[in-house]
Amino acid sequence: MRRLIPVTLLLALSSVCPRAYGQQQFNAAGAINYCAGQAVKTLKVIPADSANLPRNIDNGKTNWRFIKYRDWCSGFWPGVLWYLYEGTGKAQFKTEAEKFTKELTPLSYTPGFDHDLGFQVHNSFGNGYRLTGNAAYKPVILRAADSLATLFNPRVGTILSWPSMVKIKGWPHNTIIDNMINLEMLFWASKNGGGKKLYDMAVKHAETTMHNHFRADYSAYHVVVYDTLTGKKIKGVTHQGYADNSMWARGQSWAIYGFTMCYRETKRAAFLNFAQKVADVYLKRLPADGIPYWDFDAPDIPNAPKDASAACVTASALLELSTFVHDKVKAKTYRHKAEQMLAMLSLAKYQSRDVNDAFLLHSTGHKPNGTEIDASIIYADYYYLEALLRLKRLQQGQSLYARLTHPVK
Repeated sequence: MRRLIPVTLLLALSSVCPRAYGQQQFNAAGAINYCAGQAVKTLKVIPADSANLPRNIDNGKTNWRFIKYRDWCSGFWPGVLWYLYEGTGKAQFKTEAEKFTKELTPLSYTPGFDHDLGFQVHNSFGNGYRLTGNAAYKPVILRAADSLATLFNPRVGTILSWPSMVKIKGWPHNTIIDNMINLEMLFWASKNGGGKKLYDMAVKHAETTMHNHFRADYSAYHVVVYDTLTGKKIKGVTHQGYADNSMWARGQSWAIYGFTMCYRETKRAAFLNFAQKVADVYLKRLPADGIPYWDFDAPDIPNAPKDASAACVTASALLELSTFVHDKVKAKTYRHKAEQMLAMLSLAKYQSRDVNDAFLLHSTGHKPNGTEIDASIIYADYYYLEALLRLKRLQQGQSLYARLTHPVK
């Protein structure tokens, strides 16, 4: 059955994404400037102690919860600042990005304790190196990649995601779908002095995930547990989703993003084809406004919390995927869907505006654990801004990977 989009939603979308309805295109530059204004507000309230990296603002509250550098979300705030420097050319954002990036340096000297080093180090030092060429950043990224590589189990063919869960949950070797994103740092390192072994490791992880992490309809499990002796899959389960057989929204978005990135880095057709399959099941099941509920199978839909962060990750991924897909009609569809998502996220319903200093409202972190439900979360802001920058490049007829240049202000 076709789902009808309410007239009120069409009118709202037409005001921010009118190109879809025959008018001018969505103003990505304006949304980037909005993010810059919100970030300046946050910079004014950063505490002086070591817990100074914004992570989330809970529903009903107005103040950021700040974290230290070891938290898995620590790289998103420096990454936001680097993206704002890229998008606005303002020297203030470069200065602040350098400051907060430097705080994460100890991560590269710490033995591998978690899979999230890519989120932490590649988003901070990686973006900083890309935009400035600062030679001091390169060895930090390479050391972090080597540390991440120590968690790779060659018998299984994936990186161990949560070492702590080996004892807590009795999972001999667990790999979560989120881990696809951390492969980007391994690919980068392999091209910048780390050697082919890191490339091979990233490819093997992606291939193993592709074969074991998905159901027949291409929806993803959150966690796959493996036997460390045989390397065989034991089971697929959830941790942050509704149920073991449900489609957790952000998990599916990580899959879309991760396999798209893997195609970019390898040009292997299997990854491109798979990225489309995991994207298509996500798009097929979206509610009318294009922003998913936290889990596509949550029993209390339409009263379930939304997850704007999943929409941000997906929008960014679809913009990149649209540049790779050979079918022009399908490529156009992916870009159009991404623009619609960004347009909706840029309405008052989803932007934080005067509610708090974040960019967006209505993300859900860990619903089963009762944390970060219907909240503002830093990784939603990061991928929202990334998607806006990507869209701006496409609107200007640039390569998706061209740096947005401005005179430094």
